[in-house]
Amino acid sequence: MLSEMFFKLWDKGLIQLGVWETVYMTFISSFFAYLIGLPLGVILHVTDKNGIHPMPKLNKVLGFIVNFFRSIPFIILMVAMLPVAKFIVGTSLGNKAVIVMLVIAAAPYVARMVEGSLKEVDAGVIEAAQSMGATNFEIIAKVLIPEAKPSLINGAAISIVTILGYSAMAATIGGTGLGQIAIIYGHQRSNGDITWICVFLTVIIVQIIQELGRYIAVKTDKRIK
Repeated sequence: MLSEMFFKLWDKGLIQLGVWETVYMTFISSFFAYLIGLPLGVILHVTDKNGIHPMPKLNKVLGFIVNFFRSIPFIILMVAMLPVAKFIVGTSLGNKAVIVMLVIAAAPYVARMVEGSLKEVDAGVIEAAQSMGATNFEIIAKVLIPEAKPSLINGAAISIVTILGYSAMAATIGGTGLGQIAIIYGHQRSNGDITWICVFLTVIIVQIIQELGRYIAVKTDKRIK
């Protein structure tokens, strides 16, 4: 049975707003995380010992940085990066700060996802491009990324869902969204129905992202006719 608090939140449009804010923070953060993570993942793959332009020292340095940030739990990273958020957006509280934290946390994760997808590309295809005189940039733009597209799209769906999970912690630094509603109006006020409704709505968002990612990946996979 739904509590009176739920109907108050619904009538005021706060739950609907929470859904929108969660989706907004997730996709904006994902966009900027990919602006950083995609080229970083490409560089990690290209400079690997088996890459098309091995650079062991650069690869080790970038790999260390990526692994360093990936190893920090998001809640700890979020607190540690408060000064960085304040420097970038002028505040360490609210959704702007949350987006900065999400990008910092997600970019290294995205980089590894991209690197893994590129490693799935058949080496024979790359060798064929090299034998035809293709430059490294042409191999990246016309061979590696197009051939890895289905895997990259699946990886993007997984990354977005991960970022969505991180966004639930937004309430700890004044952020909004379903996470805030679940904590403040659900947990802290002992309204279990509100908490579970937020869980249910989050699951729906996750399923939509996953199914959309799967659909696009299948449509872009040349191996599936």
